[in-house]
Amino acid sequence: MTTPLALFVGMPGFELTPSETAFFREANPFGLFLFRRNLETPEQIRHLCAQFREAVGREDAPVYIDQEGGRVQRLDNGNWPLFRPLGNFGALARKDLELGKRALRLSTLAMGSMMAELGIGSGTTPVVDLARKDTHDVIGQRAFGDDPELVTALGRVVVDAMLEVGEMPIIKHIPGYGRVSVDPHFDCPIVDAGVEDMRDTDFRPFVALRDAPWAMVAHLIFTRIDSERPASVSPIVCDMIRKDLGYDGVLITDCLTMEALTGTWPERVRAALDAGYDIALHSQGDLAASEAAAKAARPLSTQSLARIDRANKRLGSDRVDVQALHAEVEEIFRENGFA
Repeated sequence: MTTPLALFVGMPGFELTPSETAFFREANPFGLFLFRRNLETPEQIRHLCAQFREAVGREDAPVYIDQEGGRVQRLDNGNWPLFRPLGNFGALARKDLELGKRALRLSTLAMGSMMAELGIGSGTTPVVDLARKDTHDVIGQRAFGDDPELVTALGRVVVDAMLEVGEMPIIKHIPGYGRVSVDPHFDCPIVDAGVEDMRDTDFRPFVALRDAPWAMVAHLIFTRIDSERPASVSPIVCDMIRKDLGYDGVLITDCLTMEALTGTWPERVRAALDAGYDIALHSQGDLAASEAAAKAARPLSTQSLARIDRANKRLGSDRVDVQALHAEVEEIFRENGFA
């Protein structure tokens, strides 16, 4: 069997067309990344996941989505319960740490089980960036708060609970988005903070959670580390993540079609992999764009495959009653004065 490409791609609809199936069969990208445009009903999602896995010839081929809770949850069309943003759990934990951790664990188990039942392998969560008063709202309520110790403690809850139900936790956005003042979907954030300052603050949750199996890399320029290239295409930042932060899990970029980056989309894929990251995420969804990205990608390295294998061996298989746990979480919030 050929080694998969170090690439996640998207697709435009609710099922694969013959042309898309042929592309996946020939190119063999490692994974598929889905958005609302791909998610209609439980039966349709399970069928789409099966189509992709059959096309690439790997029963364990990953299918991931963004499902953090709050405004970043793709399963939100009325067929599934709506989950609270991580910021709500941070607020509850500041009132009562153990209660906040318990509510977050229950919510994570429910959301993870819900995705697992659909054939989806990750919601690319938790966000462990620090959300300050002046942090751009692109983070906002997606984060637990601005206290590195609290963020770490709650991030650990999500990592452990996701693994328990067989979902791949992905800590993001390493090495930290907490100081961004612009939205990387539209512009490139510039951070001038010193490295020692960052080690004392933004880097701390990522260092403490360096045993997490996967991490997603940020699109922003740290002028004191690499003044020319965003982190997601910077070999200097990649080296820092591996050595200074001590992270040896799977590193996947954030979506490379964001306006924070320059160059053609295939050039961005090549730059991210040249920088040393394990996997490039190119989830735009157009077949022609995916074909171009695949031509720019390369097979997963032996080292990347070993990291992926280590991560997969940590996945459990428990399931919970999604509706019951979700209702219990909502009752906890109501009892503690949250709307």
